[in-house]
Amino acid sequence: MYDDLSKQAVAYRQISLLLRRPPGREAFPGDVFYLHSRLLERAARVSEHYVEKFTNGEVKGRTGSLTALPIIETQAGDVSAFVPTNVISITDGQIFLQTELFNAGIRPAVDPGISVSRVGGAAQTKIIKKLSGGIRTALAQYRELAAFAQFSSDLDEATKKQLNHGQKVTELMKQKQYAPMSVFEQAVVILRLKKAT
Repeated sequence: MYDDLSKQAVAYRQISLLLRRPPGREAFPGDVFYLHSRLLERAARVSEHYVEKFTNGEVKGRTGSLTALPIIETQAGDVSAFVPTNVISITDGQIFLQTELFNAGIRPAVDPGISVSRVGGAAQTKIIKKLSGGIRTALAQYRELAAFAQFSSDLDEATKKQLNHGQKVTELMKQKQYAPMSVFEQAVVILRLKKAT
C-alpha cells in the first residue's frame, strides 16, 4: 500500500524545484509519471528466488505477483488533476471514496459513478457476477437523482420509484467496519435486493 502518492509527488516537486529542474504541468517535474509507473510496476515483479524462499521450497521455478494499492488524495474531489490522472492511467482501476458519503454513514464510502475496474467481473465469483448486474448503475443513478430531487418537490412516479429503489440498494450495501461478508451472505443480500424491486 502506497500512502500517499500525491504527497510523495508534492515532495518530489519541491525537491526538483530546489534543484532548479525545469517544471512541467502544475510545476511537477517531467519524470514524475515515470517515477510512479516504475514504482507501481515494480510491485508486480516477484522473482523465482523469492517465491521459493517464501514458500519454504514448496514452489520452485515460478514467479509471482503482488497487488499494489496506491492512495491518492484529491483536492476537493478533482480527479482531473495531474497526479490522479497519472496514477489512474497506470493502474487497473480505482476506488473513489467520498467524504460526504462517509459522513452520511454510508460505509464503505465508495462512489460508484467514478470508481472503475478494468478487471471487472473477471475477479468476481460466477454467482455474484450473475446476480449483481445493474447494482452499480442503480447506485450511480440514485445518487444523481437524489441530488436533483432536493430542488424539486413534485416528482413523477417513475422517479419516486427509482429513488426508493436506490435508497434500498444503498441501505443493503452498507457494511459495518471489520465485518466482511462471505460469498453466500453477499448472494443472499443481492437476492433480497432483486426481490425488493
